[in-house]
Amino acid sequence: MEMKGIHGGDIYRNDVKLDFSVNVNPLGIPEAVEAALYEEVANCDKYPDITADRLKKAVSEMLAVPKEYVLFGNGASELFIAIIHGITPKKTVIPVPSFYGYEYAAKAAEGEIVYYETKKENDFCLQSDFLSVLTEEVELLFLANPNNPTGNLMSRKELIKVLDYCRDKGIYVVLDECFIEFCDRGCSMLQEIERFPNLILVRAFTKIFAIPAVRLGYLVCSNPLLSEKIGRQLPEWNLSGFAQAAGYECAMQTAFVEKTVAYIEKERQFLEFGLTQAGCRVFPGKANFLLIYSEQPLYDRLLEKGILIRDCENFRGLSKGFYRIAIKSRNENEALLRAIGEIKWNGKVK
Repeated sequence: MEMKGIHGGDIYRNDVKLDFSVNVNPLGIPEAVEAALYEEVANCDKYPDITADRLKKAVSEMLAVPKEYVLFGNGASELFIAIIHGITPKKTVIPVPSFYGYEYAAKAAEGEIVYYETKKENDFCLQSDFLSVLTEEVELLFLANPNNPTGNLMSRKELIKVLDYCRDKGIYVVLDECFIEFCDRGCSMLQEIERFPNLILVRAFTKIFAIPAVRLGYLVCSNPLLSEKIGRQLPEWNLSGFAQAAGYECAMQTAFVEKTVAYIEKERQFLEFGLTQAGCRVFPGKANFLLIYSEQPLYDRLLEKGILIRDCENFRGLSKGFYRIAIKSRNENEALLRAIGEIKWNGKVK
């Protein structure tokens, strides 16, 4: 399958000085995590722990859930595929626009995929008719909170309503919380994990700890039979020693996460104001990125200046003119706004 342009971060085929196309923590890798990765080099002659016990204990304590609820993957993407193979749903619902990885994984089951299209005029939020799509034939629902690329954050009340409905209908729900650490974690369903045996909560260390190359994700599920089905789809030794060492240190970084939340909130407001002043429509979002709309060819014009943003035209449910911009450091955010300010708008220098 041709994957060109499906994801951000293609710095290998572009001359990029500033990458706003990937949504990782602008504060970078925590020092303790970086040190752990260096130290793990000395263990490259050994097999990693096949059960990842040390990591599992640390993460279960971080989340305050039993170890048995936690399952690790080589990134969240591996877990999505394992979930699909474990459940083999005949019918899956995916609200769009959303992360392409859900569709990519769902196609592995060769079942029907139903797309619920959210609307621009509603800021891409789910509407009251959403539950009507979740019919008796549906076996699996993918949801993201906050959503990618829109940044929408559903409230606990909204999520519980959907989860209650799906539980009654016998529908499994994959809830992607890979960006929840950047915003109001009070909207997380982690505390409700035992209430909903149909819930599979997925997170990753990728974004919040800025380690996409390490490939480390995890899911939380209170249903032992469901967890076993999913776990059987994962290969042995799917976590490298580097992933386990980094993940263990990540689980200790409470202060780092709190610092990140405050930083992202401040910079998101700064960037949102600047982009609006520059003539872009900025959609309301609570994550570490912003979805914008512009009539101008921002992707091409910024790339000429060595700045990469995410062109969202190929997101199902979006079209030409939509872009996703990651929130980075103040200096980088200012550089982006300056570059946009230098672009000719409608034939005139703005």
